[in-house]
Amino acid sequence: MKKYLDQINSPKDLKELSDEELNKLAEEIREFLLDKVSHSGGHIASNLGVVEITLALHKVFNLPEDKIIWDVGHQSYIHKILTGRKDRFDTLRQFKGLSGFPKRDESEYDFFDSGHSSNSISAALGMAKARDLKNEHYSVVSVIGDGALTGGIAYEALNNVCDLKTNFIVLLNDNEMSISKNIGGISSHLAKLRTAPFYTELKKKVKKAITGIPLVGNGVYAGMGKAKDLVKYLILSGVIFEQFGFKYIGPVDGHDIHELLSVMQSAKKAKVPVLIHAITKKGKGYPLAENEPDKFHGVPPFDLETGKNTDKRKCESYSAVFGSKLIEMAEEDKRIVAITAAMEEGTGLGYFAQTYPDRFFDVGIAEQHALSYSAGLAINGLRPFIAIYSTFLQRAYDQLLIDICLQKLPITLGIDRSGIVGEDGETHNGIFGLSYLSHMPNLTIMIPKDKNELKAMMDYALKLGGPCTISYPRGEVLDLSEISQNYKVDEPIECLKEGRDVCIIASGRMVERAYNCAKLLGEEKINATVLNYRILKPFNKELMLQWIGKSKHVITLEDNSIYGGMGSIVASYLDGTQPIKLLNIGWPDKFIEHGDIKQLEKNYGLDLESIGQKIKEFIKK
Repeated sequence: MKKYLDQINSPKDLKELSDEELNKLAEEIREFLLDKVSHSGGHIASNLGVVEITLALHKVFNLPEDKIIWDVGHQSYIHKILTGRKDRFDTLRQFKGLSGFPKRDESEYDFFDSGHSSNSISAALGMAKARDLKNEHYSVVSVIGDGALTGGIAYEALNNVCDLKTNFIVLLNDNEMSISKNIGGISSHLAKLRTAPFYTELKKKVKKAITGIPLVGNGVYAGMGKAKDLVKYLILSGVIFEQFGFKYIGPVDGHDIHELLSVMQSAKKAKVPVLIHAITKKGKGYPLAENEPDKFHGVPPFDLETGKNTDKRKCESYSAVFGSKLIEMAEEDKRIVAITAAMEEGTGLGYFAQTYPDRFFDVGIAEQHALSYSAGLAINGLRPFIAIYSTFLQRAYDQLLIDICLQKLPITLGIDRSGIVGEDGETHNGIFGLSYLSHMPNLTIMIPKDKNELKAMMDYALKLGGPCTISYPRGEVLDLSEISQNYKVDEPIECLKEGRDVCIIASGRMVERAYNCAKLLGEEKINATVLNYRILKPFNKELMLQWIGKSKHVITLEDNSIYGGMGSIVASYLDGTQPIKLLNIGWPDKFIEHGDIKQLEKNYGLDLESIGQKIKEFIKK
């Protein structure tokens, strides 16, 4: 039993708690988080770091009238606990359970669906402007991390703030981390601000001394605005946020309830945009996470005492295969460089960074910059390999199309987490990857069926000398060498099995499922051809028609939306002269919710049994 947490069912229950009671509540919340997330998995380090910030926000502001926008949103667990959802935490990230991110349809206290980085200032700015136009009166707060400030859209929003002379608050949660350790100019600037606490103390002493002058002290201090700014800029080398039009408050201790309450109450009363710079410790209260916050960013279920993964399945990931293969290639070819956008470990490039530090570039949460930067590297003779999650590559669509494909640059994108991802839900599923790639001219699109094909495709991409993408899923790798020894990926279509009744065309991780489905169909005397469609583009129409022309029933099976993906590509090249009936099987035209991948596949008819049943019904019709 938790004395304070058990009494909290809405933000109103915080209003009468003292600072001391809030500190005790913070301790109970950290215990609660560690207990729940160690069983369910999720984002633990980021949430442990914002406990006091979240408590202060909910005490000072009046939700749901006031609005809080969480950038990325993976740090919103405490927010959910305080807004009536703590009793559902056993369902966190499970199918039909509590989402790991803010969801407007989940609670009236969630005002913006989050999941991608750096957009909270833009969204909050829009809400504040709408409030003003409607002559309403409430506070709008954007909570953004220092890592998210490396994203370009954050600066587009900051640039727009100058035009909004009204109450609007940005709370900068500065923990020196995004997922990997922060890099770049803004990180260096924030470090200067963090290490200048003497400025705050100096300001207090100067104010006390001047206002203490009899009769004229207050007037003299009030007239010192420009002089105070001069001192501040001399000491801090320029506070960039005030140049954008903010009143800057900080740095403040993000774990000091009393200090947080004081500055938030002041910010709430202000009539101008305010930025509160709070210094926090990612993983606060759990030493293992404090020492290695990157490893405890997003975690599977783990043992609290050791921090080790309690999932006994030890598996090699596609990310690791990509990273290790790239090290081998880089040893042979000095032109190879690796680029990531704040996902060094997540994309498997950690060992590459250690082995070739001068040829590794982490550009921060800046996907657009990552691609244009790589274009510059390629034009000057290097061979960039970019490792990036499918859902985050969406943010750099224009750079891929114009800066890379238009110029036919020799850049390879390893598109990680392609297809369904699972527990992180709508904003992280990579099921639209093939749809937004398939119409780009000059782009070679490859999807490996297993780890051996991934390696072969990386070699092939280097030889091609043009823009390439290689899409592979999250999780355990497959090794299908028992059913196929053909890894000559210059052959775009591979036949794994030949039959007369139906032709199943599959790509990526669905190739194994298609092969197993064909075996099940064979038990019912339905003979199936199974094709591994491993190079989607350029499309070889003649070869495809050669195979599918042998059957009247054709099935496409993919880990992508059925709109714009592999099935759509195949259908677009059928000119109607072939007596072929086509069925496309993939994810439906919707955002797929969070949950275990197997549960989601069963729910949407993409498990082995459901696919087999669909094919049998299709043939009968």
